Amino acid sequence: MDDKTYSIELHDVTIDYTCHFSRRRTLAMEVKNGELVVRAPLGIGDREINRFLTSHATWILRTLNESRRKADAKEAAEGKFSDLEKQEIETEGRKRALWEIQKAIAEFQPRTGGEFKRISIKEQKTRWGSCSSNGTLSFHWKLIFAPKFVRDYVVVHELCHLTYMNHSEDFWNLVASVMPDYKIRRKWLKNHSTELSATYEPILYEAE
Repeated sequence: MDDKTYSIELHDVTIDYTCHFSRRRTLAMEVKNGELVVRAPLGIGDREINRFLTSHATWILRTLNESRRKADAKEAAEGKFSDLEKQEIETEGRKRALWEIQKAIAEFQPRTGGEFKRISIKEQKTRWGSCSSNGTLSFHWKLIFAPKFVRDYVVVHELCHLTYMNHSEDFWNLVASVMPDYKIRRKWLKNHSTELSATYEPILYEAE
């Protein structure tokens, strides 16, 4: 695989990007860590790559701006509290998270069905919640800083995994039967995951 760095003008803005060449057949792109990455077939010409990027200029600029905004928010949040303050917030936050999640489980489990063995509150690196095959429900303690309607979605999602240990159509139908607007809640979590993982205080909900 051959990687090269290029620049392109999109709506009067100069965008640097890395292009990964491989034996793939089509062009693709993603924004990763605030940078544009293009994946292209071996032998493709610069003109075709530029045409591809120009046709997606609006998406590229919007996504880059959003990615960098989230990175700035994360940096600001991480520097707001001292290490000692963070430890104290986490200790109390774990207790509050367990209490709030227990209440949500009591509210929604009669509708989702399934039986769990225990609840675990921890700091998961890549997920806000998980359900193990032995019935352990795990939740990220920082869900306490998310709006309640988002925290409830994560709880319902994991409760439904007690019945379906997958993301099949049946699984999502069960989620929807309990929480018809789950897609709105899931979207908020997706859009604010970076900010939520970095913060040590509640995130105010704004309608999107």
